[in-house]
Amino acid sequence: MLCATGFFAIFSTTMSKSPVLPLFTAYLGADLSGVGLVAAVSSLTGIVASVPAGILSDQWGRKRMLLVSSVVFATAPLLYLVVTDVWQLAAVRLYHGMATAIFVPVSIALVSDLFQKERGEKIGWFSTSMLLGRFIAPVMGGSIIGVLVMNPGVSYQAVYLVCGVAGVIVFFLSIKIPTSKRENRNTQKWRETFSAFQSVVSNRAILITAAVEAAILFAYGTFETFLPLYAIKNGITAYEVGLFLSAQVITLALTKPLMGKFSDRHGRKSQIAIGTFIGAFGIASFSLAKGFVALIGISVLFGFSQSIVTSATAAYIADLSKGENRGSAMGLLGSIMDIGHTIGPLVSGLIATWLGFGASFIGAGIVLCLAACMFLLLVSRPSSAMGGLNSPI
Repeated sequence: MLCATGFFAIFSTTMSKSPVLPLFTAYLGADLSGVGLVAAVSSLTGIVASVPAGILSDQWGRKRMLLVSSVVFATAPLLYLVVTDVWQLAAVRLYHGMATAIFVPVSIALVSDLFQKERGEKIGWFSTSMLLGRFIAPVMGGSIIGVLVMNPGVSYQAVYLVCGVAGVIVFFLSIKIPTSKRENRNTQKWRETFSAFQSVVSNRAILITAAVEAAILFAYGTFETFLPLYAIKNGITAYEVGLFLSAQVITLALTKPLMGKFSDRHGRKSQIAIGTFIGAFGIASFSLAKGFVALIGISVLFGFSQSIVTSATAAYIADLSKGENRGSAMGLLGSIMDIGHTIGPLVSGLIATWLGFGASFIGAGIVLCLAACMFLLLVSRPSSAMGGLNSPI
């Protein structure tokens, strides 16, 4: 049920922005700065709303918060149909961004509540279901726009109607989602909830692990933003660029459950560190690659490094947190991840402007190396905040 819900949720929200959002924004008369502003709004929502969503899930229960997000998934697409100017579109994106800002951290917290021994593997399967939705959505959205290319206004409305149908499916699936035993007996008071959140933000290992995932998303933001421009500059076609991006997503989707299972059996800390170093090598290698074969090979390597790291980070944070603060921990992870994903293209864009595309990839690699070193130095020795969880994990 959770995997099906995750698939339709991410399918709906991805289809609402890729590739339709920049086209729709321009259709409404926005310039390039307006297009960028509208694109950034939902990321800002994720940064701001993920932590409160996690805290509320600890207080009110995971399923209630998932139902709240499903209402947004079902209603937000309908609002696009009545948008007539850019500012209205930005407001709708702000509202729509609440859906994933709530859904992702709360659903991962619920998976972590329901499974302990197989936590990494189950989170991996859940992540793969969301990645499949993210992969299929642009293809379907682009196909609808292509079929109705002679009437762009109608094509955008058709895309958002499909998003709305997927959102309604999310709503009905959310009603049937199971609850954990911890949630069924949750009687936590607000004072206890905020005390639990304080224990999360004061846990060094949780914060540093979240920072590692933010570094991975910093590098991914650099990859998805600048690799297309870099590749086309080197004579690669737009079709081949699409293959690079698809290869990265497919590699991530296919290997994440396996890497999650590996972390369940062999430990998470070494896997996080090794994967981050591999990611640093992969993203920096783009600066040396010119041809199609080299670029697609490095795209696969970079996707695999993301799988190694992200299949273990969420599970490790779940291991370090208790049932009563796991939602807060996942919300904090989501917020820090969004910060990394947001600032990656901004910082790398400045580097690319001054020093070229190659330097931006090397810079992202340095960020990942620093994150891996920080993780090894500061998390390698168990702290008292981890309690009885200083294990093989």
